[in-house]
Amino acid sequence: MNIQIDATSSVPPFEQLRTQLAKQINERTLAVGTRLPTVRKLAEELGLAANTVARAYRELEEAELIETRGRNGSFVSATGGHAQAAVQRAAQEFAAKVRALGVDPEEAVRVVRAALER
Repeated sequence: MNIQIDATSSVPPFEQLRTQLAKQINERTLAVGTRLPTVRKLAEELGLAANTVARAYRELEEAELIETRGRNGSFVSATGGHAQAAVQRAAQEFAAKVRALGVDPEEAVRVVRAALER
């Protein structure tokens, strides 16, 4: 697991962590069933507050990318693989809406890019 937190970034550290872990899970760099470091251990390794790591883990759990098994720890979830399929469905629905509204596809892409960068 390779995580880099940029203290000078305008993106909050929990979001940097959440995004990087989600990407590694979705790209299968972190395989299903992989045990994640404890909140305290990862916080120490990254120089973050434990609450920061805990928030990132909570959001990943809400997105079903990881699951927490009590004292056994947090693991990459088998259901996390559904994220790509869900994104594809959302993209298809968005594309249909864009066509129905007569919006230029390049403009629609600019709108999505701006939304993702927020």
